[in-house]
Amino acid sequence: MTRTTKIVTAALAAALLTAVPTQTQADASGHQPRYREYVALGDSWSADVLTTFPPATKFVPLDCAQSSTNYPRQVAAALGVRTFRDATCGSATSDHFVQPQRGLPLGGVAPPQFDKLTRTTDLVTVGIGGNDIGLAEAITGCLNLLPVDLGLPAPLGRPCSKSFTAGGIDRFVERITATEPKLRKRLREIHRRSPRADIFLVNYLNGIPASGKGCWPIIPIADADVAYIQKTFLRLNAMLKRVAKADKHTRLIDTYTPTIGHDMCQRPGKAYVEGLVPLSLANPTLVAFPFHPNQFGADAQARIVTKAIRRS
Repeated sequence: MTRTTKIVTAALAAALLTAVPTQTQADASGHQPRYREYVALGDSWSADVLTTFPPATKFVPLDCAQSSTNYPRQVAAALGVRTFRDATCGSATSDHFVQPQRGLPLGGVAPPQFDKLTRTTDLVTVGIGGNDIGLAEAITGCLNLLPVDLGLPAPLGRPCSKSFTAGGIDRFVERITATEPKLRKRLREIHRRSPRADIFLVNYLNGIPASGKGCWPIIPIADADVAYIQKTFLRLNAMLKRVAKADKHTRLIDTYTPTIGHDMCQRPGKAYVEGLVPLSLANPTLVAFPFHPNQFGADAQARIVTKAIRRS
């Protein structure tokens, strides 16, 4: 090899090395970056609302209450993703994937979450379904001043489960059944818009005691209703598992099983989901949003989701 050839070869090698830094530069954990464009879709349990304050506003309005330390942001950082867009928003339903989300607390309007998807998006996480079935209603509607049924009207002891199953029809079973085909359709649409994307459907972490036994009066819900809410919660996650299994482009990430024992009835420091009192030792500002993941919960979600994506 002549001296001139050696010089040209060395120059070409240097040019190639500088042209593809993202394929050779590992992230802080030593893993090679794989994804270049990540979009996070979902509701308040993905936005991890108010784990930090003020809310993040780069991608959504202030009143989405999206946290700057939510699990999607942590996952994006851990994977070394170059381009990241977070569409998650408190109170979102699957309808808000394709239409604007109006009626936010301060009058803001979040654009359709699917607007964040592009043809070059190669990673999508989805956390949705709870608001489609009205899960918040199942919790707040069950708050009770008495722990037992004394035949008095709610909220003076009457179990909410009696109202939700009046006439032998479980309202939440009906809603879960109605939501399932909608979510299947939404996942197909994600693939249509972003055909290169790996899609991960993230279920809901363990918020209600897995035993079905509550902790009244710390969480003022009678044991019978805690058992009913837990059953509904499991039905929701089971539906999400079916939806993911039915879509060849989607994989389920289970955050529920690894977080059993960290529900809202656990002591501060162990609970990943907050109870009724809007104060949290888990969050830097001590502010919390009732019945939603705190910062410990967001961190747990991030660990589980990151590990699952890397394994895939």
